[in-house]
Amino acid sequence: MSTKWVYLFNEGDATMRNLLGGKGANLAEMSKIGLPVPQGFTITTEACTQYYEDGRKINDEIMGQVMDGVAKMEEINGKKFGDLKNPLLVSVRSGARASMPGMMDTILNLGLNDDVVAAMIAGNSDPKFERFVYDSYRRFIQMFSDVVMEVGKKYFEQLIDKMKEEKGVKFDVELTAADLKTLAEQFKAEYKNQIGSDFPADPVEQLKLAVEAVFKSWDNPRANVYRRDNDIPYSWGTAVNVMPMVFGNLNDESGTGVAFTRDPATGEKKLMGEFLKNAQGEDVVAGVRTPMPISQMEQEFPEAYAEFIKVCDILENHYHDMQDMEFTVENQKLYMLQCRNGKRTAPAALKIACDLVDEGHKTEEEAVAMIDPRNLDTLLHPQFDAKALKSATPLGKGLGASPGAACGKVVFSAEDAEAWAARGEKVVLVRLETSPEDITGMKVSQGILTVRGGMTSHAAVVARGMGTCCVSGCGDIAIDEIAKQFTLGGKIFTEGSEISIDGTTGNIYGEIIPTVPASISGEFGRVMAWADKYRKLRVRTNADTPADAKRARELGAEGIGLCRTEHMFFEESRIEAFREMICSDTQEEREAALAKILPYQQTDFEQLYEALEGCPVTIRFLDPPLHEFVPTEEKDITKLAYKQGKSVEKIKEYISSLHEFNPMMGHRGIRLAVTYPEIAKMQTKAVIRAAVNVSKKHPDWNVKPEIMIPLVCDVKELKQVKKVVVETADAEIEASGTKLEYSVGTMIEIPRAALTADDIAKEADFFCFGTNDLTQMTFGFSRDDAGKFLEAYYDTKIFENDPFAKLDQTGVGKLMKMAIDLGKPVNPNLHVGICGEHGGDPTSVEFCHKIGLDYVSCSPFRVPIARLAAAQAAIAQKSN
Repeated sequence: MSTKWVYLFNEGDATMRNLLGGKGANLAEMSKIGLPVPQGFTITTEACTQYYEDGRKINDEIMGQVMDGVAKMEEINGKKFGDLKNPLLVSVRSGARASMPGMMDTILNLGLNDDVVAAMIAGNSDPKFERFVYDSYRRFIQMFSDVVMEVGKKYFEQLIDKMKEEKGVKFDVELTAADLKTLAEQFKAEYKNQIGSDFPADPVEQLKLAVEAVFKSWDNPRANVYRRDNDIPYSWGTAVNVMPMVFGNLNDESGTGVAFTRDPATGEKKLMGEFLKNAQGEDVVAGVRTPMPISQMEQEFPEAYAEFIKVCDILENHYHDMQDMEFTVENQKLYMLQCRNGKRTAPAALKIACDLVDEGHKTEEEAVAMIDPRNLDTLLHPQFDAKALKSATPLGKGLGASPGAACGKVVFSAEDAEAWAARGEKVVLVRLETSPEDITGMKVSQGILTVRGGMTSHAAVVARGMGTCCVSGCGDIAIDEIAKQFTLGGKIFTEGSEISIDGTTGNIYGEIIPTVPASISGEFGRVMAWADKYRKLRVRTNADTPADAKRARELGAEGIGLCRTEHMFFEESRIEAFREMICSDTQEEREAALAKILPYQQTDFEQLYEALEGCPVTIRFLDPPLHEFVPTEEKDITKLAYKQGKSVEKIKEYISSLHEFNPMMGHRGIRLAVTYPEIAKMQTKAVIRAAVNVSKKHPDWNVKPEIMIPLVCDVKELKQVKKVVVETADAEIEASGTKLEYSVGTMIEIPRAALTADDIAKEADFFCFGTNDLTQMTFGFSRDDAGKFLEAYYDTKIFENDPFAKLDQTGVGKLMKMAIDLGKPVNPNLHVGICGEHGGDPTSVEFCHKIGLDYVSCSPFRVPIARLAAAQAAIAQKSN
């Protein structure tokens, strides 16, 4: 049997969203429950997929079913497509299963041509009707040219403005039938001028071209970027909805409007919307004329308004959610053109979810499931003032690497950031790329902007941890860090220039845009309490400082899943001692230098244990290659040489000897501990002494340090380093005269570790997936350089997502599952978590739940997102 590509509205319902798209499914559902919907049909999402499989052509079978749909629509509505006596005019709208801004706009009044226009006017002598027909015709030509044939709107807008100027009028509605007739002729001439052929007169050809344009728009650049940012697969395709026209621009007894059953900004339960008399849908959105508030519709069209209020109640009670509706009134009669669950701000989403539970529309689980976890970001970070943002134009765009909004004066180095901030200036740090030594400057900056690097670059990871706004990888910037200037969008920025960056969208503005602070309402706590009730996954945080740990605890973190000890070495007093250790000739010299660092590390860990109040703390031993810690400035090299009583040349030799061709796969992680076991000894002493002290101070807390050895690839290396750790730890505990439990585990971040997890599990108390490195090593991509070529992979549909931002479940995920399946039978007490940046990505959290992880760990500001995503994963699994 051949595939059914076309469904009449009365053949579908809301459950068929995947096939009919959101708009088509809701039109079918509204028809089914008896609401006044003009009866048309939907061309399925499968037809869109087929269009691409057929080399971007609509095959004869699909087109045949479309024309059958037209015939049935003619029958239902008593009008004929292209007929001169009683013509059927239609609208064509796109409708994917997920709402997609950037997809093809609506086309209204399709089916008009010179002959149909003349026949319609001949059949009705009212001069107002003649004006309406020409108004509809010029709109159709303009929309069709712009939307289907991609002739810019501006050409037509210029012609309209010129006509209004000549006639001395301000609004389109003041133009006469004769003016509009002239405009229609001018529009057709402009079309021919731009396209090189006459405007299509055959309604069937118009329809085919319009349907094709909807399918094409699924693959336009805006749609592709939106899909990538919102986890919408390319394979879904879009549906097309064709329905008979109802005319809000017929006369003064007609109009059109858009409304929400609750306020989409605040969530308040009141009807919100706008209405325009004698207008078509685009007029409300375009803002050419000022619409009236929806409540005023009651005075103009009392009967239609009363019916509309009833429809609002029916829809809210039917869908049990806030509705966004489009409607038209023709000759005082109401027609519903669209309904959907309305888009809302994060505060509104929380309020609506709570209200719907209180009103009996939703259970707690359903309320938790209806909130997009990614929206919570906006609650936790400052945002740009919406009004000010509307009038600002971005100069460029990078990756929205850490959410929030930031504005300030441009600085080009961490030192300058500190100096300017100390003077009370707000600064945005602009770098080619950041490195660990920039951390102090990053801390005092409002925002960070980098030319290189992706979603898991140093800048992105550190900024997310600090809750600082960051835009990374803006390759359009031409930067000269020495001259302290950069160029973007034709504008030159120097030190002190004003700039604003949006860490959510990646947009960059050459001006100061006011921000509004983040606000968390009582509903936030209520929804989070529900999420905690239903989730199975624990949620920890990646935190290196007591301040980060405290903030994460406030946001609901249940422990630290990753403390990166190297970030603690960069403060001035410590970095000197660490550099001495690196440039030592003997083990004795190294141990003497490490002894200077030991009290600092111990204090750091004590403060972390205090902040966590007995919750688990996982401390990762030193991971980066040593070259990241050595001085690069001549004055710092000279200072180090003097301290160690060595020549500058000798120190430069040490530094040069640390150079590696591929440092990410070089002398780092466990390899440092194998080469210099004294580093692991010092860190173990600090971890255990701190734990002993805090345990004595708080005997009711369960302080049980988790020591994590990074970058293991073979069980024998883990065994060797673990021996050093255990001997040192046991000696420290014995010397303290107390009892203390601790565990030693490893990060799984090399594919070989996942493949041999059954061996490694014999020595490890826990596994933690470091998915940043695991992704890097599985794909063979450098995470800092991949941004240069990933765009080409998106354009050619090789990839739909950045694998560093969204976990690759097919490859990296398979390795994770394999490691769990191999490790758990060998060590039934093995607990397993994830501490890469994927730990805060909702779809990745869902995957972690499915494969049986015990916890996810993410940056502090992503903790609420992970809590909500974990609950949604558990609820979804329960209902399947």
